[in-house]
Amino acid sequence: MPTPRLQGKAGLISGGARGLGAATARLFAKEGAAVAIGDILEQEGRKLAAEITEMGGDAFFVRLDVTSEEDWAHAVQAVVSRSGKLDMLVNNAGIYQRATVEETDSEGWDRVMEVNAKGAFLGTKAAIPAMRKAGGGSVVNISSTSGLLGTAISTAYPASKGAVRLLTKSTAIQYAKEGIRANSVHPAGITTDMLPEVLTTPEQRQERLASMPLGRFATPEEIAYGVLFLASDESSFITGSELVIDGGKTAE
Repeated sequence: MPTPRLQGKAGLISGGARGLGAATARLFAKEGAAVAIGDILEQEGRKLAAEITEMGGDAFFVRLDVTSEEDWAHAVQAVVSRSGKLDMLVNNAGIYQRATVEETDSEGWDRVMEVNAKGAFLGTKAAIPAMRKAGGGSVVNISSTSGLLGTAISTAYPASKGAVRLLTKSTAIQYAKEGIRANSVHPAGITTDMLPEVLTTPEQRQERLASMPLGRFATPEEIAYGVLFLASDESSFITGSELVIDGGKTAE
């Protein structure tokens, strides 16, 4: 039987209670990692942790508001106290706003940037000292194809995801010599709770499907496998890179 790909590693996933975060938590646990599910959705997060534990995995829930530096410090310490170290961080938590430049108010802009961009920054900042003590680690930031290309329907969201993309590259450059890697994942069209916020009508859904060369949306698990690769030692020579998982959308 092959050795699990994350055997002996400890990870923290923000926004881990549902969607892509939950799929990543399940996969990490399946591959031998001790997983901390960080989220503000306490009931869903605890339920997922119990489900993973019942299946023989190692998981626990920690309440995490990604806009709070104190919450991040607590979450990282909880992982270190429980597992002795922190090897992996997945900055997954995010929110979406469908609005053009003129439709976007300053409060909406600030909220999206605070959760998506500042949240990833605070998580990375909190994790680096623990990863340094562990002798290295891997930060995986969930960006989007909207962090690579402009969109006609949103303003703050692509701006925030573009910020995550370049935060990733700066982190990679600054900490490479300490064995801390950072990479970003850029999905498009995942069948999670966020999809109805992006595509609000059947017509919009059909239009988006028509733009996907593979003709369908991704499952959360398909994206989680990319996250797994970047978190694992299999990607030990990859840092500062962008993994685009978009069904061919950006190839055209």
